[in-house]
Amino acid sequence: MTSSLRDLKVYTTYPHSCSYLENREATTLFVDPRQEVDQALYSNLSVLGFRRSGNHLYRPHCSHCQACIPARIPVRDFVANRTQRRTLNRNSDLEVECTGDIRDAAAFDLYRRYIERRHSDGDMYPPDREQYLSFLNNAWECTRYYRFYDQGKLTAISVVDELLDGLSAIYTFFDPGAVKRSLGRYAILWQIEKTAAMELDYLYLGYWIKDCRKMAYKSEYRPLELYVNGRWTALV
Repeated sequence: MTSSLRDLKVYTTYPHSCSYLENREATTLFVDPRQEVDQALYSNLSVLGFRRSGNHLYRPHCSHCQACIPARIPVRDFVANRTQRRTLNRNSDLEVECTGDIRDAAAFDLYRRYIERRHSDGDMYPPDREQYLSFLNNAWECTRYYRFYDQGKLTAISVVDELLDGLSAIYTFFDPGAVKRSLGRYAILWQIEKTAAMELDYLYLGYWIKDCRKMAYKSEYRPLELYVNGRWTALV
């Protein structure tokens, strides 16, 4: 099953407070929740700048602001800089396991501690188990949960979707006490290597927002491609 993009029904939300930029209103375009989705359709929509949250595919659609720009890394062209190589080396001792879900208590406890320490000012605070499972579910049987262990202790989980042309970095949460490991940055570097090892082309990173500290970090990974005016172009 793969629907033509021309046949898709899409809707927009009412304007609401922007989660990333102060004093801004946001509008979101989303695919009809009743639409049947498979990996091929999901992949095609990702190329057009759509993103997944739970069972929903969406894209910012703000009339007076284009700050949220889809971003991806062409992994075959990526070369880690000195700082990134140090981050990879610092975490080379971690063991990685791929699992089919994150319903267990250990995974949710890690998520809870991460949200409470790192994102207490965000939409996901306070952490709620139902919201957690809804947000990070395996919507179309293409989600993988990579668990990182430090001497047997669960220290990070990356939620990753497999697309036809790449991987999509959905979310990573980690031990907020392991500051020296730079686990957030390491997770991206690991996913770049994983994408290349799978002989796929891109790691999709969601939205790059220049004036938002929480989203601007993506420009640390070069080359970075941005989807602007219907085309993927390299960030200069």
